[in-house]
Amino acid sequence: MLTRVLEPEVMDSLEEAESYDQMDHETVNRQFVSDLLVAPVCGKVLDLGTGTARIAIELCRQQDNCQVLAMDAATNMLEIARLNVAVAGFEYCIELRQGDAKSIPLNNDTCDLVISNSLIHHLPEPSISLAEMLRVLRPGGRLFVRDLLRPESAEQVEHLVRLYCCEEPESNQQLLRQSLFAALDLREIQEMAQALGFPTECVTITSDRHWTLDAVKQS
Repeated sequence: MLTRVLEPEVMDSLEEAESYDQMDHETVNRQFVSDLLVAPVCGKVLDLGTGTARIAIELCRQQDNCQVLAMDAATNMLEIARLNVAVAGFEYCIELRQGDAKSIPLNNDTCDLVISNSLIHHLPEPSISLAEMLRVLRPGGRLFVRDLLRPESAEQVEHLVRLYCCEEPESNQQLLRQSLFAALDLREIQEMAQALGFPTECVTITSDRHWTLDAVKQS
């Protein structure tokens, strides 16, 4: 079993933000939103760790009348996000705001839905941010979090890098490699979910490299 190796918590240089935005996340983002929309989406949506807002944009494409607060700690990510939102024509339904996932600048019980994609593996203590997501979620609201799944071996890491990044520049291959080493395994995220009061069954493996936490906050 691989030991978790942390990577930088915030990707905040302009070069990192531009490189991230240029990576081909289209299929993964579309699948994230498609899986999310298995249940109706309404009310105030918080997209935490939005990066360059690609998930928020895809959600507004697939779901009418969405109101999304897209939040990230990285200023350069948000600068590119503003351009992406404007080009997509969704400035009326996506609000961009800087905020730290470890201390979300929102009141308790504020959001009807909290979503996050590929944020957790950046965090040294993911349980703190998961608790924050739950805090800002209203009773009856939904938490939908997806992230990378740490493989069991370095060989499996290299297999996934070759499978999904073989045509990407070496820098992007290294980014995925580091992210897979930094990811949680299924047991770790299930234990965190259970500590928040969710059944372990709310966390499932949803692809060869992702887990998903899909749960409703009880009153």
